[in-house]
Amino acid sequence: MKKFMSFGLLLVVMMSMMFFASCARKAPDGGEYPGEEPMAPRIGERADSETELEKQRRIAEEEIEAYRERQAAEAEQIRKEKEAAAFVDANVYFAFDNSSLSAEARETLLKQAKWLQENSDRSLIVEGHCDNRGTEEYNLALGSRRAQSVKDFLVNAGVEPSRIITISYGEERPAVRGDNEEAWSRNRRAEFRLR
Repeated sequence: MKKFMSFGLLLVVMMSMMFFASCARKAPDGGEYPGEEPMAPRIGERADSETELEKQRRIAEEEIEAYRERQAAEAEQIRKEKEAAAFVDANVYFAFDNSSLSAEARETLLKQAKWLQENSDRSLIVEGHCDNRGTEEYNLALGSRRAQSVKDFLVNAGVEPSRIITISYGEERPAVRGDNEEAWSRNRRAEFRLR
């Protein structure tokens, strides 16, 4: 019987300790004591953390969209630069001692006019060039007529005259050096520079 009473007393003491220990953990104002682990979030707090997740997701999506827009703008800029380079590389060639436009030259200039209309912020310098036959003065005049015939065509195709400047270099700037028909035919040209 003595054993039974001591076991009962031991049981009562343990239960009392558990009761007091659980009461001691609670702060008087319902909060937590400093240094303790935070309690599990309440329902309202959980909603706040979900809102934070949604905010972070929205920010990430905005950053991805901004990145895509920058990539598209860069691709568009590269495309425009390639088109501008192709525009500048498209020379117009002339027959010997002539400033008339061939059918091939008119076809090239129609493409040039279309590009200039699509890129109304760009202006153009048309350079007239000649081969090395003829006097320097004659070739300067011929180069000027060649550049002017290109300008006239572009203006008739709808490009504003104020966007086009002409200049003649005569025989001063050959594309190819040489005294043969192949070199001469490459030097009788009008070239384009954008500004």
